[in-house]
Parts: sequence; structure tokens; C-alpha cells
Amino acid sequence: MKNQVSSPLVSIIIPHFNNFSIINRCLKSLNKLTYDNVDIIAVDNNSSDNSVELLRDNFKDIKIVELDENLGYAGGCNHGVKYSKGEYLIFLNNDTTHDIDFIEPLIEQIISDDKIACVQPKIKNLNKKDYFDYAGSSGGFIDYLGYPFCRGRLFNTIEEDYSQYNDNKKVFWTSGACFITRKDIFNQIGGFDQKLFAHMEEIDYCWRCYLAGYENWVVPKSIIFHEGGSTLKFSSPHKTYLNHRNSLILILTNYSFKISLKIIIVRFFLEILSSFYDLIRFRVFHFIAHYKALCYLVFNINYLLNRIKLNKKIRIKNNQLIIDEGVIFKNSIVYLYFVKRLKVFSKLKF
Repeated sequence: MKNQVSSPLVSIIIPHFNNFSIINRCLKSLNKLTYDNVDIIAVDNNSSDNSVELLRDNFKDIKIVELDENLGYAGGCNHGVKYSKGEYLIFLNNDTTHDIDFIEPLIEQIISDDKIACVQPKIKNLNKKDYFDYAGSSGGFIDYLGYPFCRGRLFNTIEEDYSQYNDNKKVFWTSGACFITRKDIFNQIGGFDQKLFAHMEEIDYCWRCYLAGYENWVVPKSIIFHEGGSTLKFSSPHKTYLNHRNSLILILTNYSFKISLKIIIVRFFLEILSSFYDLIRFRVFHFIAHYKALCYLVFNINYLLNRIKLNKKIRIKNNQLIIDEGVIFKNSIVYLYFVKRLKVFSKLKF
């Protein structure tokens, strides 16, 4: 066993729903880790197949948490934390594989400064290993209108990785595909918002970490590979609904009231444009998903007000200070990408 001071206990929390072969591949990859002070927790979101039985039969050394309903990534991870023993938590998608030494650089970075709340590895595509992965690439950012993007991925344009983003860098958000955080901060912030269910819940958590005075980093020396879309396909209208709904929730509740009011007007117009973009591509159910997202806001005012109250309790830094740190992009990534045809992260001027 390695020195406990330099190698603190890390709890790896993996939410799972159906398809044992995916998590089987992930756990077999984790079995090869050079970092051996880990506590692995698989959280089953009420799978309808025999995943739990197979997990018990094939992996005797992990904890298996069975939920009575599917609580998504957010709820699954929150429940997993309750069973964790480590002072550091790694949230990990089940459709990942990993370099054997991916944990050590994450630990080295997060213990280097008490201000650091989250650290993610470089995330590459499992099926096209020379390319970044959609979900996180080499660190996440967001523009002032609430549209996320990454070093290595702007919307659906994914760059080839030729070491152009190999420097450690402060980022706005770390990918839910894989990131490490401190358990005490996770509990202080209030964990993931379970009502978000899936998609952008990690961005919300990272945003609230900044509000509470912390910061987030990417360490590309650490590398994992992510398949993406294994649980909820990219073609799913429900994915469109969750992405747009959750983005609007974050805008309305994580910004101050004055800022959010200005931005939501612009976002409403962009939502209309985006919906018709889906419609002209004959994605009718995706078109409808945009309006379902907008309706959710109208019929869940109390939930939004409660989020605002919770954020006021943890807020010690206003959003202008966060913008000044260079992690919220001051321009519109939508305009630059779709109108100016800018497709590469390195061309952006923060």
C-alpha cells in the first residue's frame, strides 16, 4: 500500500443503468490502476436487466448500491456519496476506460491548493482515440448566455488531439464523465441537484463551487476514454429536453436576478431559433422538446425560487468576478460558431 498521506483514500462513484457489458468494461479497466487506495461504489439506478446480479458475481470487492427508482446521474451520485469513505470523490461514467495512472495527476493537482474544488482529466473518445470526446475534452467553459463548450470541442465540432491543449488550466466546469472533488466541498455545496436528473448537473455543481469561492481545473496528463451516449443516445429527444431545460434553470438561478432577466430574454429568442432548426431537419420531437423545457420553467416557479435561496447561502463571489477570472466567455459562442464559422477553441479570445 502506498503512503496514505500522498495517496489519500479516493471513493470512485459510478452510476449505472442497464447493460452490464458497459460497466464490466469500466470496472476491468479500474482493476489495472496503479493508484490502489480506492473505494469503488457502483450505484444501480433500478436496472431492468440482471446488472446487479452480475456485478455481485464478478466484482466482489466493490460496493453495490441498489436504488428503487432511476434517479439519473445526479441522484445516483448523491446516493453513492453516502456510502463513500474517501475524503476525495471521483464521479465516473460507466462507459469509460482509463490510463492506469490517471488518478495520480488528479490527486496531485487537487491537494496542491485548498481553493481547488474539482479537477478533470483529458477525456478522449473511446472509438476514435486520436480525438477529444464530446463530454469534457480538455476542460469545460461556458459563454455568458449559458452555452457550454470545451477545449477541443465547440458544439458538434470535435478536434483531433495533437497535444495542443496539454497544459494544466483553470476551467469553468469539469466533465461528469470523470472528475475528482473534495467530499467536504461536495457536502458544503449540497451535492448535485437531483431535479436536473442528467446533463449539466456537473456544470451546475462547478458553477456553485465558483460562487462559494473555489475554482476548477483540468490536468491533461491524466487521460481517460469515454464512449458517450451509451445510456441516453444523442438522438434522443429527451436528451434535447434535459440539455435545454437544465441550461435555462442554471441561467435563472445561478446568475443574479438582474443578469438572469436580461439573458433569459435573449435565450428565449435563441430557443425559438434552435427549435425551428430541429424542425427543418424533420426532428419533430426535438422541436417539441424545446417547448417542454420552457413550460417546465413556468410550472416550477417554487423550485427555481428555492434554488436561488440555496445559492444565496453559499455565494461569496459574484458572477462578474468569475467572468473576470476568464472562465465565463464574454462573447456569444453561438454567434461565433454559427455566424462567424469559428470552429476551433484556440481561436477564441477570452
